[in-house]
Amino acid sequence: MEVEPLSGLYKKLKITPHNEELFELALTHSSYNSDANTKHHDYERLEFMGDSVIGFVVSDLIYKNKGDMEPGDMSKLKSYVVKSHSLATFARSLELEKYIKVGNSLDRDQLFSKDNVLEDVCESLMGALYLDQGLDYVYELIKEHLLDVILSTDEDVVIDYKTRLQEEMQNEYRDSVTYVVDKTEGPAHDRTFYVSVHFGDMTLAVGKGKKKKDAEEDAAKNALKKRSN
Repeated sequence: MEVEPLSGLYKKLKITPHNEELFELALTHSSYNSDANTKHHDYERLEFMGDSVIGFVVSDLIYKNKGDMEPGDMSKLKSYVVKSHSLATFARSLELEKYIKVGNSLDRDQLFSKDNVLEDVCESLMGALYLDQGLDYVYELIKEHLLDVILSTDEDVVIDYKTRLQEEMQNEYRDSVTYVVDKTEGPAHDRTFYVSVHFGDMTLAVGKGKKKKDAEEDAAKNALKKRSN
């Protein structure tokens, strides 16, 4: 598959570039250097810039749209949103794989079937767009692609219920909770754990899950619910 001209990407992004070299760099994989006999003419520096820009915009969107979220959970949500899969999905929606230059020794289809390269290129492109088009433009573009991820992410994905329960009990009673596996059910390949969480002699709640850790999280979540009622 031949690399398509960047004019198609500019049209998709609805921009007129001021410095096309930035976008050439943003879409050049390091493997291309060996073929072109160049050094550091690739996306790695722009990737650094883009990572910071995306982190700022996502942090701002979380702050403005998740007003009831604890600071620690905001950080976990940010990490979840900017992880490889979300940014690779962002990159695929822009069809960036059509425009990336790679070395002849690499199989393009195999390379772009994985998330990590597309994540890197998404970051480098955001860095180029920030430098070339400004913060307002890149903010709106990132918002368009990632705000739905922020709003639709289940809180169970990002909230550490065990840590939250531990902190509450420590602050209130200066003591810790403990977890006990009460029983397991099912064969080894499909086991369900039943766990109870205790504070001293008192059972706070019970939970279950396919992994011991998940069952403990469920028990902690249920304990927090009881405490808030």
